[in-house]
Amino acid sequence: MTDADSDAEAGDPEALAERVRTGELRLHELDDRVDAETAAAARRRLLEAETDADFDAVGDYGIDAAQASDANVENMVGAAQIPMGVAGPVAVAGGSADGDYYLPLATTEGALVASVNRGCSVVATAGGADARVTKSGMTRAPVFRVSGVAEAEEVVSWVGDHRERLREAAESTTSHGELLDVDTYVVGDSVFLRFVYDTKDAMGMNMATIATREAAQVVEDETPASLVALSGNLCTDKKPAAINAVEGRGRSVTADVTIPRETVEERLHTTPEAIEEANTRKNLVGSAKAGSLGFNAHAANVVAAAFLATGQDAAQVVEGSNAITTVEARQDELYASVSLASLEVGTVGGGTKLPTQSEALDVLGLRGGGDPAGDNADALAEIIAVGALAGELSLLAALASRHLSSAHEDLGR
Repeated sequence: MTDADSDAEAGDPEALAERVRTGELRLHELDDRVDAETAAAARRRLLEAETDADFDAVGDYGIDAAQASDANVENMVGAAQIPMGVAGPVAVAGGSADGDYYLPLATTEGALVASVNRGCSVVATAGGADARVTKSGMTRAPVFRVSGVAEAEEVVSWVGDHRERLREAAESTTSHGELLDVDTYVVGDSVFLRFVYDTKDAMGMNMATIATREAAQVVEDETPASLVALSGNLCTDKKPAAINAVEGRGRSVTADVTIPRETVEERLHTTPEAIEEANTRKNLVGSAKAGSLGFNAHAANVVAAAFLATGQDAAQVVEGSNAITTVEARQDELYASVSLASLEVGTVGGGTKLPTQSEALDVLGLRGGGDPAGDNADALAEIIAVGALAGELSLLAALASRHLSSAHEDLGR
């Protein structure tokens, strides 16, 4: 055994970093030689030696490096810390969520938590908000090659006649997921099958992918179709897409509230009519003119902050921005709603197992699986929707009263 091997066996981060620098080891091979903590330390030493970075803060973390390296990240060097605040409490009367909730929000945008908190306070004063998950289904859409439209029709016909067989194949890979539907689309010599799954309390992207792979094999075996890609972008994951805004993906959830006129005037310093006009001209007309898929003020702000706090897949904020905000000035009150068409959330798996994210889910009382299965993820979707509604109300009121810039100035942002 060489001296270098002895150093590696002893877990010396400096010696390991030198071996990577000289090309004896690759970054990813460190995890095969030493424990995850030591491997991360060695990578920090390497980066500190080759760049101007100082990793004292990155290396000061409270997560289990072995767990994170196994399930969440590769070539781990440490952890990025994001300030976390809390908004609320706000009363939520949902199909699954029922009670007063504090909403953890992780963000670097000053004034965001304050704005959502103001909205939550107004909603709470009005007696709380209603929320419901109206549709649920995680999707994966493989694309197949055929010789032409005649074979495409043959594949579509076979799928329509053999959905139960596809269901058996897909569900053989999971003890929790259920295949709900398979939608077919033909474009020339391409056939897309959009599989829709009930993934219970998991966000379910991996579950859907594995199940679809098994079902796609059956399609290949029984039809002229040849699989080109397990994801054909008709799913659609982490990209702006009208199909998600129309058909939904993950949870489709709506929250609404009715606020007395005097509360609007006293707490939001404007009128129901002014908020309705701001919403119509900004969120509806302005968004339509821009060709937007989202007709809202800043729903993605709340979705992103809640996702980071609770361990969701941050890239799926793209789909989470598919939201429509409606406002109606009634005789003695203001009605407001936000409908998020494709909110992809889970309370098990992925980043939800990390310690700070688990603690944030504990704040909501939603860590782990629900009873019945899927109930916790539904509740999380409903609470986030109410948070988004609170954020919409606060921002629209700030715009209607012309207080937006002064609010940021007052908070020093």
